Amino acid sequence: MNIQPFLIGEGWVEVRDGNDTVRAIFDNHYSRYFYKDGRKPKLFVGPGEKTVLMTADAGAICVWRKFISGDGQDGVNCVVFRRESGDVASELLAEARRLAWQRWPGERLYTYVDPLGVEPTIRAGRPTWGHCFYQDGWKFCGLTKKRLHILERLPGEDD
Repeated sequence: MNIQPFLIGEGWVEVRDGNDTVRAIFDNHYSRYFYKDGRKPKLFVGPGEKTVLMTADAGAICVWRKFISGDGQDGVNCVVFRRESGDVASELLAEARRLAWQRWPGERLYTYVDPLGVEPTIRAGRPTWGHCFYQDGWKFCGLTKKRLHILERLPGEDD
């Protein structure tokens, strides 16, 4: 892994799409797509407006992207959130969400969770996929055609 933590500060630091440290963490995320022919494009977030965040200690990443969704979703997509170390995941996500709303005020935030790709967290005897999102107040709002869970956080909801 190519870790280059920032030696000063804490919390989220905005970096560029293509950052090697973010890529190394993203490579461990269940949704990471690897090309069969071995290509490794420098940029990995995709087209559209984007914000790539990494914690100062390089323990977590969060990527936001505003683009035209193929399945009709409106708002800003949390492309990836991954915590490998550091603070509580839901607290990191809450701060990343606030940063997203600073950039895109009043926008709906949404993400996809693949129940086949993520281990569920068992709460009250029931499985929950994307538990840290629920801990941050996100709500289930539907399924994609591929049966991915769509979670959303609307502006103006209690923080």
